[in-house]
Amino acid sequence: MISFLSGQVIDESDGVLTILCRGVGYEVMSSNNTIEDIQDRKVVQLWIHTHVREDQLSLFGFSSKIEKKLFLSLIKVNGVGPKLAIQVLSGASLDQIIDAIENKDVKALTALPRVGKKTAEQMILTLKGALVVDKQESQAPEPVRPHKEILSALTNLGFRSAEVEEVVFALPKDIDFEQGVRDSLRTLSK
Repeated sequence: MISFLSGQVIDESDGVLTILCRGVGYEVMSSNNTIEDIQDRKVVQLWIHTHVREDQLSLFGFSSKIEKKLFLSLIKVNGVGPKLAIQVLSGASLDQIIDAIENKDVKALTALPRVGKKTAEQMILTLKGALVVDKQESQAPEPVRPHKEILSALTNLGFRSAEVEEVVFALPKDIDFEQGVRDSLRTLSK
């Protein structure tokens, strides 16, 4: 399963991003909140939910772990599939959605795209009291110390930062500086 992608957005149309990762373009459905959050970044990092059905494999991407957790909670609600969950997340901020569920605000929930009264009531019944989120999870992971030094060394050698970031984020977390530079140079020189 794909759980995280780091790459360059090469296309965006109607909530579907095409992310280039090492020569492969992944089609990722995202909420308006995520699209706005990543809008001006050269390299994006998304938490991914891989949704597999008998006839389809779909990727859903989120700029924060909190949004991914809320999405996973929403698709557990009877009658809410992944596409509807993405539309719900696009209809309001995460805090507004969580507050509406916790405060049993059916009116606020029915104001979200494609959410009727029965679906709103089902969301409240299923999720009230179960939405615990950690604000520290809201950001994409920062590279560990050696990775920052490797990034700096490679950009100082004249490589484009978008390429360097993609290569360095793919390195193992426990790699040391010298090995990381060697591995990155080998990849970048191909």
